Formats: sequence, structure tokens, C-alpha cells
Amino acid sequence: MEDFLTILFRTLFLYAVILVIFRSMGKREIGELSILDLVVFIMIGELAVVAIERPNVKLFHAVLPMFLLMIIQIVMALLSLKSKKFRDMVDGKPTVIINRGKVDEDAMRKQRYNFDDLLTQLREKDIRSIADVEFAILESSGSLSVIERQKGSQNEPKNGDITIPLIMDGTIDEENLKKINKTNLWLRQELKKKGYRDIKKISFCSYENGKFFIDLLDEE
Repeated sequence: MEDFLTILFRTLFLYAVILVIFRSMGKREIGELSILDLVVFIMIGELAVVAIERPNVKLFHAVLPMFLLMIIQIVMALLSLKSKKFRDMVDGKPTVIINRGKVDEDAMRKQRYNFDDLLTQLREKDIRSIADVEFAILESSGSLSVIERQKGSQNEPKNGDITIPLIMDGTIDEENLKKINKTNLWLRQELKKKGYRDIKKISFCSYENGKFFIDLLDEE
């Protein structure tokens, strides 16, 4: 009877602890979890199971590493907010799998992503054919974001464009500049024309259909 009450108490207590920890780490949908998030969640769950199944293990010894993982995760999240390089290193970067209707096989190989994976995720979004896709982006979480082709008045595909982030957290993304066949100098000159001389003051800058969207750091 004593063991039963101990297990009952520990189950309720650890449920409350895990709830507090997950709420403290922020709200994210399951499909948006990074590999690091999943690892931390699994480890916390395993620690809770050990504490419940082994009443002889001191509760403090199970709860301490759980809160330590929470602190590590919060620190990592703060570092990710401050540094795009750190964010890319931890979470990875989105990969364009279909670009303007053309499948990028090289990008698929780098991500160990095959056509079966692609077709499965397209079917999950009710898309029957790759021909119906203008852009498909494999997000760092593993989910596939899809932009379908627009149909013209004569049922002809009308190619659109995709938002290209050129500056994030005050840092120019050289890879995205290459994707649109532009240079660092071109970007700086275009921003100067618009009155933006200090790149470090720009939180986010994207380019789509020849137009810029610019958001400044800590802009009111």
C-alpha cells in the first residue's frame, strides 16, 4: 500500500513538474519541434519514468536533471534568438526541394530525402502531382511547406515568386543572395537608396517580386 501511494504521489508530482518545464520552454507545435527539442523532451520523459518505476530513487535526484535540461534548453533558445549562425547550427536551415516547378535532386541528396518522402508529404497536403507545385521547402523541423502553381486564365501555370530572406538579425545571408544572382554590394546599394545605411540595425529584410520588406531592430 505504501509503494502504491508513493507511485501515485510521484506520478502527480512529476506530471506537474513536466507541465511547468514545458510551459517554461515556450509554446511550439509538435510539427515545429527541432531535433534538439525532441531529444530534451524524450530525456525528461525518461527521467520521469525512472522516478516513478523506482521508488527507491530519491525524487530530488530525478527532478534536478529535469530542471537542468530545462535551463539548458532556455539558454539555447536565447542564444538562437541572438545569433542566426547558432540557430542554423542547432536547428538547421530550410531547404528548397522544388524551385519554380523544378525538383532539386542535389538538395534532396544532401538531406537524405527521396522521392517517396516527397510524394508522401505532397499527398498529405492533398497535392496529386509534383507538376502542381511551384515551391516546396523542407523546413528544419522536417515538415514540407508547399506553394502551389497559380493558374492563368487559360489554365496555364503562372509562375510566382518566393520570399527570399536577405538579412536576418543584422547579418546578410550570402547564400540567398547567390540564389537570386545578386551581390553583397548590390544589396547595400539598394538599401542605401532607401535610407538604410547600417545593416546591423536591420532585423529582417526580404526580397520578393522586385520589392523589399524591411523591419528594423527594436522598431516601435
